[in-house]
Amino acid sequence: MATATGQVNGKRKPVFVKVEDLKPGTTGHTLIVKVVDATPVKTSSRPNMSRALLSRPTPPPRIAECVVGDETGTIIFTARNEQVDLMRKGATVILRNAKIVMFKGTTMRLAVDKWGRIEVTEPAKFEVKEDNNLSLVEYELVTVPDQGMT
Repeated sequence: MATATGQVNGKRKPVFVKVEDLKPGTTGHTLIVKVVDATPVKTSSRPNMSRALLSRPTPPPRIAECVVGDETGTIIFTARNEQVDLMRKGATVILRNAKIVMFKGTTMRLAVDKWGRIEVTEPAKFEVKEDNNLSLVEYELVTVPDQGMT
């Protein structure tokens, strides 16, 4: 695609971040991580009443909580539906456009929504630092009074 000045825009290179650099409420992260553990989460089998009028019921969502990490630390990644199949223990994956979601308002979880992508890649050469789990750190929302005009 050419711009008004005639320059051609290409895709920009992704900027890879480390797990220890993740902060609450941030988005657009690209990471290379190893899956340390993947645990399926039992979901409710209660039918969705808004879909009851359709001819075919939808299957319940599949969710797995996966501990992923790199050489700087670990964090819990919430895998949904087809993402669960990619997040196998021992796999190395690239998470593109990942975001931090606050779980129960106090702890960080990593997630990839429909705008992101998960790619399985060749095994990484790093050892995961499992003693720095960012999902165990509790945060508190603090409102700062406006320092504007008084």
